[in-house]
Amino acid sequence: MLIESDKRGIELRLMYENEQFSVPENVYIIGMMNTADRSLAMMDYALRRRFAFFEFEPAFQSQGFKAYQTSKSNTKFNVLIKTTEEMNQAIAMDDSLGKGFQVGHSYFSTNESVTDAWLQELVEYELLPLINEYWFDEPSKVDDWTNRLRRAIE
Repeated sequence: MLIESDKRGIELRLMYENEQFSVPENVYIIGMMNTADRSLAMMDYALRRRFAFFEFEPAFQSQGFKAYQTSKSNTKFNVLIKTTEEMNQAIAMDDSLGKGFQVGHSYFSTNESVTDAWLQELVEYELLPLINEYWFDEPSKVDDWTNRLRRAIE
């Protein structure tokens, strides 16, 4: 209750401690959560209503990521990103998943050189396990996207 804007600066006695507590007016609480983490699905409504929510989607098309992508100068990298964007469209339209499950651009961010080995590790050890988890009950989708992602880096 004390984080609500009209309760800021008001001191209340804590239930389990014999002391006063308040949240100052100049304190901002900023949190992030990954909606794909199913353990967060049932966020308490009393807590939820005290926050504004902003959705962030993968930023493959942002100016910053495009500049980063160009700096890597790797055709296979570009094809893999395009394939991932196509997969994200399928994920977003999937009734059992949705937009919150899209693969983010951070998977593709590295200070290393983008080599064939790096791309293969990204696909085999990060992207494929993720889609195996997403579509564990739809093996045909897993097979299709496994083949597409692997072909992207051939």
